[in-house]
This record gives sequence, C-alpha cells and structure tokens, in this order.
Amino acid sequence: MKFDTKPLVSAMASIMVMRTIKNELIPHEFLSIFQSGLDHLSRRFSAQFTIVIEEFQGMARNQVFEAAEIYLGTKAATVSAERVKVSKSEEHKKLSFNIDRNAEVDDVFEGVSVKWKLICIEVDSSRIRHYDNDSSAVAEIRSYELTFHKKHKNKVFNSYLPYVMEIADKIKQGNMAIKIHSNEYNYWSRDVKFNHPMSFDTLAIDEKLQREIVNDLDKFVKARDFYRRTGKAWKRGYLLYGPPGTGKSSLIAAMSNYLHYDIYDLDLTVVGDNRSLKQLILGMSNRSILVIEDIDCTIKLQNREEGEEASNNGHDKVTLSGLLNATDGLWSCCSEEHIIIFTTNHKERLDPALLRPGRMDKQIHLSYCNFSAFKQLAMNYLCISEHELYEKIEELLGQVNATPAEIGEVLTKDADATECLQDLINFLREKKMIQEEVKNEANVKEE
Repeated sequence: MKFDTKPLVSAMASIMVMRTIKNELIPHEFLSIFQSGLDHLSRRFSAQFTIVIEEFQGMARNQVFEAAEIYLGTKAATVSAERVKVSKSEEHKKLSFNIDRNAEVDDVFEGVSVKWKLICIEVDSSRIRHYDNDSSAVAEIRSYELTFHKKHKNKVFNSYLPYVMEIADKIKQGNMAIKIHSNEYNYWSRDVKFNHPMSFDTLAIDEKLQREIVNDLDKFVKARDFYRRTGKAWKRGYLLYGPPGTGKSSLIAAMSNYLHYDIYDLDLTVVGDNRSLKQLILGMSNRSILVIEDIDCTIKLQNREEGEEASNNGHDKVTLSGLLNATDGLWSCCSEEHIIIFTTNHKERLDPALLRPGRMDKQIHLSYCNFSAFKQLAMNYLCISEHELYEKIEELLGQVNATPAEIGEVLTKDADATECLQDLINFLREKKMIQEEVKNEANVKEE
C-alpha cells in the first residue's frame, strides 16, 4: 500500500507561499504590533501571573535575585532535571547547589503553588556586566520568572517573597565561615577564618549560668521588632569579669560559634583617636561581636570624676567619652545586631559610666571551677561522666579556689582517667594547704 504524499506536499507549499506573502507584503512593524497585541490579550485572559526578577538593578546586584538563587539551591536536590550546578568558595563551609538555566522548580507556600524558572539570555560584549570588581565577564543576562495564579498575588508579594528573603538570609549566614578581624591603627587590617572549636556543649562553666547566657542570646537575636518599637539600637553589651583562667575567651568563642557572628578584636592601644575609633566601629558588619579585652588596663580610660581625661591620657588619644559615644551614642545605631563584650580581671577598677545598663546590659561573673564545670572538663578531656573519685573531688572543689584552666592542665597529664583524677585530688589538696597557710599568715598580721 502506497502513501499518497501529494496532499502533504501541497500543504507545505501553501505554507511557504503564505509565509512569503507575510514577509514581503506585511510590514515588520505591523507584525510586531500584532504579536504584542496577541501577547497582551493572552496575559489579560490568563489566570497566571508572572514576576520577573532580574539579576542586576542598575549596576548593583538585585538582592531578591540573590535570595532566590540561595533559596532555590535548597530545592536543587528535588528538581526533576538532569543537570544541577554546584559550587564552593573559600568563604563558604558547604557546597552550594543551584538549578541550571531554563530549569523549573515547583514550590508550595501555605497552600499556594508557584513555579520558578531560571532564564538566561546571551548578549553581545557591549552589554557585558561586571560584578564585585571581578575581571571575568558575564556574557548573559539572567533572571528568574516566578509564576502563580493571579488570585494569590497579594500573598506572594506580602508573605512568600519576604519568606524567601528570610530563609536565604539564614542559609547565607549559616554557610559563611566565621572570621576574626583585628585592627592595625585606624582600620581593620586582617580577617582570618575563626576555627575555634569551643561551643556551649563543651564550655566548662556552671550549668545554670550557661542556660542563662544561651537564653539571653536567643532573646536578643529575636528582638529586632522590640528594639525598633522602643527606639533602641539593636545591640547588647556584656561584661565578662573574674580571675584569669576562668574561661572568658572560651565563652566569647562559644558565643560566636552559637550565633555564627564574626569577631572584631579591638586593640585600643593602636587606635589613633576618638574619630578613628568611631570609623572602626562603623566598619564592622552586621551580626558581629566587638571584643575589647582587659578594658581596665589596655589604655588609661581615666574616671571622668577625677578631671579632664584627655589631659592625663599621655599618648593614648582615645578617651572614655569617645569610647562611650562610639559604642552607645548616635553612631551606634548605624548597624544592627551587634554584641559588644568587655572583659576584665578587676571589675572594681572600671568607671561606673561603663557599667550602666545600655552599655553593659549583662554582667557575667566567671569564677573558680565548681563541680558542674569540672564534670564538663572531665567529659571533654577524659570522656567520662561518672567516677568513684568524683565525690572527693566535689568536696575539695567546695574548699579550694582553682580555675578551669588549672584543672584542665592537670587532666591532660595522663591518658588513664583514674590516674588523672587522682593527680587532680593531689593538686587540690596541695592548693588547699597553700591557701590555708596564706590565710593564717594574713590573720597573724591583722592581730
């Protein structure tokens, strides 16, 4: 049986003739207007609504595009596509995934179904843009199309897109490696990866105090609306005080790792003047911790009640008033979610102006090691939670002033847990004898 191809050939010929007539007789401008009108009618009667999110807004990168890119990276594993992009930079802790060009991703938010599509259009060299001063050129224009039923337009604008921005912000924050910054004279000169392993799970302080600190941090990071409603800068000040070796630096590391905040370690001795100090603090990023250690002895911040501080400050041009204004004045409102930590071994030496609420919102006394802190040290160093010698150690810790640093040093001397604990008992007994001798000598002098 033969197939008759004449009708097919005739139809194709007719199409070719119609196309030739269209191209030769109908002006191109008219065709464009006609096509535009058809597209307009299609959109008008369509139930779908589409948002176009371009990569750039002028010469700056569109934050909504960046958020969509990060957010959709979490959906990449579920995309029914054959290609998914993956990348990682030195500043990131994890691999980053993203959908490939023209791929589509379905999402559901509070019962509303939406569809994302990555559109990539190649452009000529005259339209190439550069991003972040990168010499490499981007030879395409990228945008996301977000499509959904038009009846959900208000919910997408008012709830879904802010949700995407919030989730992307949290992902970005969690994926960025924590850095510690140091100042050299009047600018932040170094930033290195902060690899300190301390966490609240391994921090050797009193359990009740630890819960109190964690709860305080949790309230702070969730309190943006409260600070704005009350007209306060979104920051919180901590004073860590106590004898050397009681864990002040370890607590700062645990706070940084818990919040995933960068640390800015400020050395006041190399800051030129109050203006430079203000510029340094303005140069900090949001979600960061400013640390000023040993505030009582780094520079002479003289008590304001004793006279004009600048006249007695010697070569130190940073004054107490300058420090207070930089950390608690009008300029402190120019960034958000800052924690300011001062440390000292001698709280009594500090000017009362530094200690008032709003500057030192929470004062944390890190004292000598108690039994609760010891148990955490034993878990960290010896990987044990119970031992027959614990009762004797608890008794001695109630009688002896020993820092967590001292006890940790003893626990590292031997691999055997029993021998380590016995060495600790001997250490505490010797320390008790020394402290009693000092106390007796002091009593004799008083008599």
